[in-house]
Amino acid sequence: MIGEALIAALLLLGGAFLLVGSIGLARMPDFFTRLHAPTKATTLGVGAIVIASMLYHSLLGDGLSLRELAISLFLFITAPLVGHLLAKAELRRRRR
Repeated sequence: MIGEALIAALLLLGGAFLLVGSIGLARMPDFFTRLHAPTKATTLGVGAIVIASMLYHSLLGDGLSLRELAISLFLFITAPLVGHLLAKAELRRRRR
């Protein structure tokens, strides 16, 4: 019962972060602020959803799923890196 409530809370939190990131992407005025909103918010949102999935599968008795762990590690490494590379590319493009 407590585990299901925690999973539901993580899913709602993840969905809220994803919604805020999507709204920020649509409403921000320039490239850099548009880049900031989704990279931060969606990383947290997808991370919360993946953690909820890990908890759900561990409660079912399947054990700790290494797929979700690999997905979350890959996400937390690549999302900020891609945001940084996009910002550097935009700065170089503006210098010309």
